[in-house]
Amino acid sequence: MYQQIQAWFLREARDLPWRGNCSAWGILVSEIMLQQTPVVRVQPVWEQWLQRWPTPADFATAPAAEVLRAWGRLGYPRRALRLHAAAQQIVEQHGGAVPDTTEELLALPGVGSYTAAAVAAFAFGRRTTVVDTNIRRVHARLVIGQALPAPALTAAEMTLATELLPQDTEESVLWNAAVMELGALVCTARSPKCDVCPVLDKCAWIAAGQPEPTYIPKGQPWAGTDRQVRGAVMAVLRAASTPVHADLLWNTSAEQAQTGPIAELAPQLGKLHELNTHAPQLERALAGLVADGLAQLSEAGYHLPA
Repeated sequence: MYQQIQAWFLREARDLPWRGNCSAWGILVSEIMLQQTPVVRVQPVWEQWLQRWPTPADFATAPAAEVLRAWGRLGYPRRALRLHAAAQQIVEQHGGAVPDTTEELLALPGVGSYTAAAVAAFAFGRRTTVVDTNIRRVHARLVIGQALPAPALTAAEMTLATELLPQDTEESVLWNAAVMELGALVCTARSPKCDVCPVLDKCAWIAAGQPEPTYIPKGQPWAGTDRQVRGAVMAVLRAASTPVHADLLWNTSAEQAQTGPIAELAPQLGKLHELNTHAPQLERALAGLVADGLAQLSEAGYHLPA
């Protein structure tokens, strides 16, 4: 099983820029960006990011507003501010070098157990138990015989992942990457490509007759949610070169914004107003953005943090 999956990975793995000859900083940035965000959206932003801020020290001094603009439409922009805080901590406490142990990585803002284990493994070659959604799904099917893993990570899953991890350090890093890639490309959630799976003959799920999931995964809603409104407001603020008066967010139509000092915001304001957001929801969105440090309110209006 190990040799088959690893050989498949070495043959079929995607050529991603944060693999191979990549700095620990580049790998940390990729892991933060890839949280709940697909590779196809992350890669161009990651490449621009590393060109602009190739080290934690470069990034640590960047204005928060520029950080949020560079984050663009990746979603969950609080990740950008946490990464900014992590870079500052790396400079202050680690001399500008990304720490190389799971414990030190966990102490960084925005770094959880998965991210710490992944960076320790993929940036520093440590033997750590890396468990993401893709790995959980491969383990559930290949070893346990279930269509999907439990809705939330369990202690039993972590125990299984630790037991499956090769003892050899170099092989353990390869195994983590290979199983993750197998889940991303072949053993997918909705349409697994079992006909090209390198371990089809060893899959407990196939042997069990491919039983149906015991639950229906719930995707995160978007249309009509506070998240959608927050995203539309953030798009306006990222495009603005000066504070945006609250009246523009509430009332000005895209057509009225075609002329004058707010012409630059016409596309973003138009998309915000097309949502026909009710007043309480927009108020919640604005208050939440300010509370999360993603926006500030001054006498002149709303703007990105300085």
